Amino acid sequence: MSHAENELMSQPECWARTAELAARYKDVLSAPGERVAVVGCGTSFFMAQAVAALREGAGLGETDAFAASEFPAARSYDRVIALTRSGTTTEVLDLLARLRGSVPNTAITADPATPVMSAADDLVVLDFADEQSVVQTRFATSALTLLRTHLGLHTEQAVADARTALAEPLPEGLVECSQFTFLGQGWTNGLAQEAALKMREASLSWTEAYPAMEYRHGPISISTDTTATWMLGTAPAGLAEEVEATGARWIEGTLDPLAELVRAQRLAVAVAAFRGLDPDQPRHLRRSVVLDAR
Repeated sequence: MSHAENELMSQPECWARTAELAARYKDVLSAPGERVAVVGCGTSFFMAQAVAALREGAGLGETDAFAASEFPAARSYDRVIALTRSGTTTEVLDLLARLRGSVPNTAITADPATPVMSAADDLVVLDFADEQSVVQTRFATSALTLLRTHLGLHTEQAVADARTALAEPLPEGLVECSQFTFLGQGWTNGLAQEAALKMREASLSWTEAYPAMEYRHGPISISTDTTATWMLGTAPAGLAEEVEATGARWIEGTLDPLAELVRAQRLAVAVAAFRGLDPDQPRHLRRSVVLDAR
């Protein structure tokens, strides 16, 4: 098995362990009413989008998500939370340096021996969720589980659903599709973006992601009988029928949306195998983006 496959299979155990840790960090992961920004790069940015929608949707305070390189310097926040698996990503370290002494910040990382340990005010280390694979799976979902638990939105059912997602076979014929579209609503929009990214990274697939209600406004025009359209969460009324009318395959998740992301991760690895690709060696990518000094 590839590193990516081994690591994605370990997610139920990682989530359970992460949920047990959340109370220890409650003072550095935001308080109700605080204005919070969550930042990251790549996969971590999409997890930030999910967290921001969950927190604000729960009425716990204004919450924004940004790619670390796009953080708006003129905005005021009570805390910034940075997600960085490697602890070495240039844009995240640059942002934390700018925030030092002005905005309280917390970094969630997997590696305790990296520059982020001295760059951030407060730290959460999920070293048991670190990965050898370039393609992120368990760290990202564990970081999101940490924050879902902190917000009072994680349940043991999510862990059970992740086990189901790993045990059940993927829908027959899905790996032969030539194009994959992932849809979400609210916090699952970030998950849809991440599912699409996993497909691109691991299997070089043509993938897209959209808010579910926006899919009708143009993107549906590309759907054919070789398209798979996957809804993470509950679909808007009538959308399944419209997608099926194009000839595309419709998949509507019935599990916790984070567990549905695990199923999409499995699909990415399965499509890579079907196409003779190694998901541990994604084209043009490395584990962390470290830019030359400028």
